[in-house]
Amino acid sequence: MSLEKTQVRVVFLGAAGVGKTALIQRFLQDKFEPKHRRTVEELHSKEYDIGGVKITVEILDTSGSYSFPAMRKLSIQNSDAFALVYAVDDPESLEAVKSLRDEILEIKEDKYTPIVVVGNKVDREEERQVSNEDVLSTVELDWNNSYLEASAKENENVVEVFKELLQQANLPSRLSPALRRRRETFPKDANFRPPMNKTNSCILS
Repeated sequence: MSLEKTQVRVVFLGAAGVGKTALIQRFLQDKFEPKHRRTVEELHSKEYDIGGVKITVEILDTSGSYSFPAMRKLSIQNSDAFALVYAVDDPESLEAVKSLRDEILEIKEDKYTPIVVVGNKVDREEERQVSNEDVLSTVELDWNNSYLEASAKENENVVEVFKELLQQANLPSRLSPALRRRRETFPKDANFRPPMNKTNSCILS
């Protein structure tokens, strides 16, 4: 019996220097490089075998500079799920996330596009300039997307970012009927929200 092949591409977008590459490196190689190097575009690919299904997860790392609009548009068109990364010590990088989200919705023409907003660098609590609560209410209540804070440096919540992206890209629901059934038993009522703790929550699509 041949293994079913499934592919999903996630892309990391955000302003320069917010830690997109650092999050990806921490996830793939479990290492952290403190010195910032500029990325133009890099595609990483990792294969998983989940219950007899071969999953290829492609992770696209993009440039934080705005000098590549055509490239960014293409990366948005070709991707299934999006990590929009800002740094908690950089309010301007949060503004970049807002405009990237608008761009994604415009290009994808789908308001249910899987988007996870990631506030990176929580290890810089002293320098924090972006309030967790403000972002949480904007992202989860107004945008209906998922939100996590993370630290590539301290390896905090990094795996969770990828789990959330893959879950939203609907891999688990295709793979696990039990999980799918469980998700479907949640009330269809729009006001129903699962209990969530402050920093980490999961939206049920």
